[in-house]
Amino acid sequence: MNGDTPENPLRKGLELQEAGPCTVIIFGASGDLTRRKLLPALYNLARDGLLHPDTSVVGLARRPWSDEEFRSEMRKGVETYSRSQPVEEEVWNALAGDISYVQGEFGDLEAYEALGRRLQELDAERGEPGCRLFYLATPPSAYETILANLKTAGVVRGRNEPGEGRIIVEKPFGRDRESARRLNHAVHQTFLEDQVYRIDHYLGKETVQNLLVFRLENGIFEPLWNRRYVDHVQITVAEAEGVGTRGGFYEEVGVARDMLQNHLLQLLTLVAMEPPVRFDAKAVRDEKVKVLEAIPLPDPAEVARSVVRGQYAAGMVGGVEAAGYRKEKGVDPDSNTETYLAARFTIENWRWAGTPFYLRSGKRLPKRDSEITIVFKAAPHNFFAAGRGESPRPNLLRLRIQPLEGISLRIQSKSPGQAFHIDDVRMDFNYATSFGRESPEAYEHLLLDAIQGDPTLFAREDEVELSWKLVDRLVGAWSGDSRSRPHPYEAGAWGPVEADELIEADGRRWVRI
Repeated sequence: MNGDTPENPLRKGLELQEAGPCTVIIFGASGDLTRRKLLPALYNLARDGLLHPDTSVVGLARRPWSDEEFRSEMRKGVETYSRSQPVEEEVWNALAGDISYVQGEFGDLEAYEALGRRLQELDAERGEPGCRLFYLATPPSAYETILANLKTAGVVRGRNEPGEGRIIVEKPFGRDRESARRLNHAVHQTFLEDQVYRIDHYLGKETVQNLLVFRLENGIFEPLWNRRYVDHVQITVAEAEGVGTRGGFYEEVGVARDMLQNHLLQLLTLVAMEPPVRFDAKAVRDEKVKVLEAIPLPDPAEVARSVVRGQYAAGMVGGVEAAGYRKEKGVDPDSNTETYLAARFTIENWRWAGTPFYLRSGKRLPKRDSEITIVFKAAPHNFFAAGRGESPRPNLLRLRIQPLEGISLRIQSKSPGQAFHIDDVRMDFNYATSFGRESPEAYEHLLLDAIQGDPTLFAREDEVELSWKLVDRLVGAWSGDSRSRPHPYEAGAWGPVEADELIEADGRRWVRI
């Protein structure tokens, strides 16, 4: 293992574990996800010395490629999207020698039989069966077909058997609670729950993982992490892009299903969870589930009071004209789909009772930016009113998730000079400058965890169903009210004015990003 690799306290034993032999089987291997994320991630893991030498990649898709054509396409992806450039020939050649391809339709059992023969050949070559990690990089509509054929073809080995099978499933995991339950049932016909890795790439980001370390390894913060000292929490996931060519897909989901059900609620659970009794998958995920269980399910009247949804109209983003959502390809000209959502939730437990959590996400916002902001309660008395003439300003702790990962703390300080002026001061920590190395991509973290058999940063069955239960309440309230339509906002704005009114009605304001 590379001695320069930084420790990650969320790994088993608080250190990186050496990966064993593994074959990564990618369904939908000709798609963008494989080319842009998965192969560059595997290449960088190999470059950092974190993959076992007997790691193989098998792609399965419809395109009639040979092994060499598949390798060539994946090389182009690594050259374009890898965080480390230029491509190191020795590393790539070693990885490419273990990359192969099986052509076939997802519904064609012969393709799975051919896949089974390829996997047997790889086991024979390496002399010991490595784990088989199946990655569904396909549209969700193909999941059940693939799962059924994997079972019929008999290529998935049981838990703790030599060559154990595991499966990574991309989001969206269902489109509501009922479909998530059906998909869970389909998955469990072939895989046990502890062989299932429901991936959310946000949980692979350095800042998100560092959140628990920040809370629990620094004694000055955990005592303040509760309703006594925290006024409220804001979580923002902003996107500057519109729906692009995915208008038809977005019409079926909207931002509630696309972002709230996974990214936003995942971040909320990590902020609000109790310290786990130990750092392992069960303990961490148990605490996340408890948070979701503590969020009261809103009735339609509460949804109307506490949730604002919007839809972008024409405007300017980054100095470039942007069309409105209803003008995008594949979108209904009278669409009622939300591209923006702001919501206020509470967590009714001992730590957080009465503390609001404000979540927002949207497309065609001024910039791409994601962050968690902890707004502490202001000092109880303004000693220096004469020097400022306003109420004490609260301290802010900001965890920046993307694009520039880091943490900042806003405090108050007297500015230099004879006059008594109090100004904001920011104490900043930036990953890139502080450690002198680039952070690994999220998919690198998560692929390595799955190869090692560590599901800590992946969603569990009950967690997924609870998050859908909450989202279903919102969607049900909107569909049950014929007057409910998303509020328009100009592309390039921070959402509709109603989102500002939501938080300002509580005497608070959105933190400027």
